[in-house]
Amino acid sequence: MKRVTGIGGIFFNAKEPVALRAWYKQHLGIDVQAWGGAAFTWADAAGNPTNGTTAWSIGAADGEHFAPSLSTFMVNYRVANLTSLLQALREEGCNVLEKTDDSEYGKFGWVMDPEGNKVELWQPPEGQ
Repeated sequence: MKRVTGIGGIFFNAKEPVALRAWYKQHLGIDVQAWGGAAFTWADAAGNPTNGTTAWSIGAADGEHFAPSLSTFMVNYRVANLTSLLQALREEGCNVLEKTDDSEYGKFGWVMDPEGNKVELWQPPEGQ
């Protein structure tokens, strides 16, 4: 079974998200959009766009999306089959969170790594 197939996004919590976004825009040239992040379009070896993006965003530190983790970041990994992977992780004794989400953006599930970081697993909608 395929497990992780790529990185779908990287998300940060910040005490001062507006200031931190401005820093990344000014100093690293990240095209931060009004929604609080950027989407990096994937390209092949020749630099031609391919089907896919990696999201990057900074949100307020008081958000609960990262809970129960105390980390200020969360990585979203693309997966081929969320249901099968979550089942395999449970069978392997991993701390899989019970909540899942199925939306127009795809299917989402979460697992805690051994150091208490929340890891987001994302199965994109068909064709993406």
